Amino acid sequence: MILFTDFSFGALESIFFLIPIAVLFCILIVYKTKKSVLCSSMLVSNRWAKLLLKHFSKLRIYFKMIFLFAGFLFLSVAFLRPQWDKKQDRVEQEGRDLFIALDISRSMLAEDEKPSRLEAAKKKIKKLVKNLSCERVGLILFSGAAFIQCPLTNDYGAFFLFLDDVDVETISTGTTAIDQAIKKALESFEKIGNRKNKLLALFTDGEDFSTNLKGIKELAFSKGATIFTFGVGTEGGAPIPLVKENGHQKDEFGKVVISKLNVGLLKSLSHDSGGIFVRSTQDDSDIILLMDRVQKIEKERLEDKNVIRPEEQYCYFAFASFLCFLLEWLI
Repeated sequence: MILFTDFSFGALESIFFLIPIAVLFCILIVYKTKKSVLCSSMLVSNRWAKLLLKHFSKLRIYFKMIFLFAGFLFLSVAFLRPQWDKKQDRVEQEGRDLFIALDISRSMLAEDEKPSRLEAAKKKIKKLVKNLSCERVGLILFSGAAFIQCPLTNDYGAFFLFLDDVDVETISTGTTAIDQAIKKALESFEKIGNRKNKLLALFTDGEDFSTNLKGIKELAFSKGATIFTFGVGTEGGAPIPLVKENGHQKDEFGKVVISKLNVGLLKSLSHDSGGIFVRSTQDDSDIILLMDRVQKIEKERLEDKNVIRPEEQYCYFAFASFLCFLLEWLI
């Protein structure tokens, strides 16, 4: 039994392509009808029609038209791919696990990237994720400490919701500790189990006050982690605005603090792990470069996924259409 709530079309957008076909079909019907009437009236007058045209039947013509119309109707429905009933398929997945670590220290409020380093980084992360295919992505936020904002998932919509929650209010008042972000990513990979490739992309300006960056780097390399660094900001730098006050952050001597992109640290961190350093650009060349490098990493078998899909039922309508056209030809 087909429930109305289970009925749907898989290609409803194709209905617009059927409009010109429907118009041509109507023209054909009118043409055939007028042609048959005109031929019968020209060949013989009404007085002799029954005698001379014994095998001519208007009812036959009407039935031909009905079957022709029904055939077109069923064919049109078949093109829209009707679906009902649902089946569950187990899909084998291959891809990569990629953690994206986003710096939320105060320096990310600097405006040498518009509208700020933080907002520019979020836009770049969205473009990166949108261009990935089968990868699972997770989001780590870090400043002096690190925490997982979004666990690894292939639900990019959910990932974007977590990313959008990061705003000025999320900004930490502490300093930046890149070693904490790397450590948190390694801990998360350990919980997943055996993974040949462990990918981490750091979106940061590179200002770092880590206490054990060298030791964490060596640990990451020993565990086979590949670190990509994405530099947000400029080497010329910019002052750090204060969120709740009008002005900029100052040092102990009263001078405005200028936050600069630390290219050297980010380059050494990525190159030593087999990754790459990418500098933020105005166009998408930075994301294309990072995406190409990620996609060169060998895919691994991920957890199988159960997918519920509606069953295609267009074949019934296509067969009904064929029968109608066959009957129209035989009559």
